[in-house]
Amino acid sequence: MNDYVDTAALRIAYDVSGPPDGRPVVAVHGWPDDIHCWDGVLPYLHRAGCRVHRPYLRGFGPTRFRSADRRRSGQIGALGRDLADFVEALDLHDVVVAGHDWGARAGYVVGALFPDRISALVAISAGYSTNRPDSAVPYPLAHAYWYEWYMATARGRRAMTEDRRGFCRYLWSTWSPGWSFADADFEQAAEAWDNPDWADITVHAYLHRWGEAPGDPAYQDIEDRLADPPPVRVPTLVLHGEQDGDNRAGTTEGQEGLFAGPYERVLLPGIGHFPPREAPRATADAIQHLMS
Repeated sequence: MNDYVDTAALRIAYDVSGPPDGRPVVAVHGWPDDIHCWDGVLPYLHRAGCRVHRPYLRGFGPTRFRSADRRRSGQIGALGRDLADFVEALDLHDVVVAGHDWGARAGYVVGALFPDRISALVAISAGYSTNRPDSAVPYPLAHAYWYEWYMATARGRRAMTEDRRGFCRYLWSTWSPGWSFADADFEQAAEAWDNPDWADITVHAYLHRWGEAPGDPAYQDIEDRLADPPPVRVPTLVLHGEQDGDNRAGTTEGQEGLFAGPYERVLLPGIGHFPPREAPRATADAIQHLMS
């Protein structure tokens, strides 16, 4: 049974668990995944006294837009604003944010632009960098990002609507080549992609990232501030699988200068793109490390 909270743009569905008076942790899933990516992490956090809030991102699961007229944007500025609004709507303070993939990108936005309620950030499988679509991309990384270019074609957009499970199953398999995931776990996550806005938000997220689609004007101020990335102002630990077949491990190297507070980067040998699922104990350890 999900809980819900209203923000200016969304009615956000979320799960909350752990001791009622526990230290607040907001754990944000990535794409293509859902809140159950944290299932293996939860027992460790609960034992450590954490109250864990797991929101569904816009376009996932039961989360819905409050207005039919609102642009179905997947841009990073929107994801960051959603996360800041979620924390504020629940009146949480001294929050540790743990974000995977899209959740990590949202976490960087909050840590840089809206840090007042945030005490620390664990960013998983995604680096912090300029939001400029004309920034250089090494060819090996462009090869890894083929799926993002694919969405610029009509064929790719059809895949998002007509074969999203087949498409995403292929990504799960290739992004973490040493991981054998259970069909039941994949299907549980895939249910969240039946959200009527999932395909539109997914396509827009990647088209906007590379300058192929305009953003929602409501987030232009945030996008302008992210163009030359402001420093993340909370203690941050970046957790990255060495075998990540999507955001290659090199994408999080040499970023110390983008963080104004304490910064640490941890690589996980033999782990791919999904550390919360592949290495839940190491993921929980990283979160608890920033709580000490």
